[in-house]
Amino acid sequence: MTAPADERIGFEDAYAVHRLPLLRLALLLTGGREQAEDVVQAVFTTAYSRWDDIEEPGPYLRRAVVNASNDVHRRRAKDRRLTPAPEPVTAIPEVDETWAVLVRLPVRQRTVVVLHFYEDQSLADIARLLGRPAATVRSDLRRALTTLRSELS
Repeated sequence: MTAPADERIGFEDAYAVHRLPLLRLALLLTGGREQAEDVVQAVFTTAYSRWDDIEEPGPYLRRAVVNASNDVHRRRAKDRRLTPAPEPVTAIPEVDETWAVLVRLPVRQRTVVVLHFYEDQSLADIARLLGRPAATVRSDLRRALTTLRSELS
């Protein structure tokens, strides 16, 4: 089985194709533009040295961004002074209100919501990506949606 054409591209082309979507993903997961830039840059820097060994760059890079974003949250937990206020995303109050609630979700719940609704990943794919049971991912999504509904109504 061969990889799709976009999965066999060189590093520079992959950077051009995947950087912006990964940056958006990192922004949704970390809640800050600077942290998102740092995460994506670190992921590409790490991937560069082993690019020829990476069979499926898209999924590899997405997983690396999720893991690096989780590292950001772990560092924040150690030093609460680093936790920035959520940045406004738009000038639309409803969107910014939703964003403010989303960034307050526990990291695992936020990750599942972002991957499911933003990245359009199935719950089974998210479970594989995160290395967690599908039932746990479903529970995380259910809890997150319950919180979002209650805080946004």
